[in-house]
Amino acid sequence: MSLLARSWARIRTHSLSRLVLLSIVVGIVAGFGALVFNFVLDFANQTMMVQTVGYDLPKPGGEGATVMPPPPLRRWLLFLVPAVGGLVSGLLVFSVAPEAEGHGTDAMIEAFHHKQGVIRKRIPFVKTIASALTIGSGGSAGREGPIAQVGAGFGSALATWLNMTDRERRLLMLAGAGAGIGAVFRAPLGGALFAAEVLYREMEFESAALVPAFVAAITSYSIYCGVSGKWGAIFSIPNLQFNHPLELPLYVGLGLICALMGTVYVKVFYGVRDHVFHKIPLPKHVKPALGGLAVGAIGFFMPQVLGMGYGWVQLAMDGHLALSLVIGIAVVKILATALTISSGGSGGVFAPSMVIGGMTGAAMGMVFHTWMPAVVTQPAAFALVGMAGFFAGVAKAPVSSLIMVSEMTTGYGLLAPLMLTTATGYLLTPKRISIYENQVDSRLDSPANEGDFLMDVLERIDVKDALPSAANPVTFRRDTPLSEILEAVSTSMQHVFPVLNADDTMAGVIYFDDIRVFFTERGLPPRAVVAQDLLAPVMTVVSLDEDVSSALRKFRMTMREELPVVAANDSKRVVGVLSRHHVLVAYQDRVIKQRTKK
Repeated sequence: MSLLARSWARIRTHSLSRLVLLSIVVGIVAGFGALVFNFVLDFANQTMMVQTVGYDLPKPGGEGATVMPPPPLRRWLLFLVPAVGGLVSGLLVFSVAPEAEGHGTDAMIEAFHHKQGVIRKRIPFVKTIASALTIGSGGSAGREGPIAQVGAGFGSALATWLNMTDRERRLLMLAGAGAGIGAVFRAPLGGALFAAEVLYREMEFESAALVPAFVAAITSYSIYCGVSGKWGAIFSIPNLQFNHPLELPLYVGLGLICALMGTVYVKVFYGVRDHVFHKIPLPKHVKPALGGLAVGAIGFFMPQVLGMGYGWVQLAMDGHLALSLVIGIAVVKILATALTISSGGSGGVFAPSMVIGGMTGAAMGMVFHTWMPAVVTQPAAFALVGMAGFFAGVAKAPVSSLIMVSEMTTGYGLLAPLMLTTATGYLLTPKRISIYENQVDSRLDSPANEGDFLMDVLERIDVKDALPSAANPVTFRRDTPLSEILEAVSTSMQHVFPVLNADDTMAGVIYFDDIRVFFTERGLPPRAVVAQDLLAPVMTVVSLDEDVSSALRKFRMTMREELPVVAANDSKRVVGVLSRHHVLVAYQDRVIKQRTKK
């Protein structure tokens, strides 16, 4: 067999190798998908905002020249354009694919936990167009949700087409999501980590998805940047450095404010959905138009909250915005985002979260610089750190938030304050407060990991831990007469009875089912039948140092309720009888112990 043939045989039979190979394909599609989405989004924005309203939103330094835009030429059209964008988006979504409603990352999380990783094939296409219409018409939303669903949708479809397992489909779906995010934000490491971390509220990763997500993200990032020519970070910042220890308490304070702002953000976001739009007696198709109308009304007075808003964060870091405007954007952006997405509009929450966090940090940096100019010499650093601290709390993703912001800004000189603020923001934001409501607390709580957790627990319990300490099994000698056997069996709860040799080693076993018939027999001579005559033809045992997962496999293979336990694999010394009930009790005790530790 040739080397190529042997390699292909290994790939086909080795799950990780197969996933890595397919992750390259997923990354290619996600990279081109990100390019297509950006093209559609730019077209929608140029048509509706630039040409119709006469308002060109500023861009971050890595995506074009950042200049202060003039006011909208036809400001009054802001009452119309976002509403039209919301209406068309709502009609498309709720007529064709209702799952494309809202922010796509949460839908991806739900698919992982509750839908075996299945995403309908039409979702990426609908999400692309609907989100481009929502954002391009001025809606306050981001690119992360749509492109995450594009990559995740293809990963799910590819796994389904190849008849892969549910587990493999989930992992390819995560790889696709990480690839899409890594490409569109030019943050391959952060995107891959985000896809594996965002599933849980606690500090846990879906570790099995990391390698496929890394491969897919690298592939998509290379394609996206290579074709678009946009290499490097999204934001253009000066050489920011952490160089004064007295800044550390201020960064802790920033983490506290980010946690407070994040709590308000999430409560407003879902409060608007549950207490406003869910109670409006109108079809879901038209509710995004109402949200767009409200956003347009806000934009009439404060157009800085329209669209994604990265350009305004860039201007704040460059020192071109007044403190009052920075605070205003941070606060009003919360309401604009809630009205856009909670009404049923399609778009992500990553970009708005970055803007709110960045503006919160910029405001604090400006205040601290005024109070302590000798200590806080670079207020822009607080804007950068605020983005990570805020999103770490509301998304419950501190590690990927830190990495993504570092990649998006090249702010590696601020790693120490980034670590401090993200940890503070994450820890101080209440556990139940998350912008992704389909997150579960931990891997233990995910239906996707029930089987894995069960096997993990069972493999950590030895038979000696499951066997009752007071176990004193009923045993017989080879020459024990039937009458004594029947008398002992009638008062015992055992179903399997070891039979011993003269030296106390096990000669075999007697199963209760094999001697049931003798309870009705009459007139047999006292020693006509002895234990030796009743031995089962096949004997299966478990040993003390064996794990109960292995014991359960033997229960299934033998179809028995109990098995004799020997001291070791090569031993014939009986030490007890293990039942399925003993295994269940040991498992429950271990799970309770695990939950108590948490």
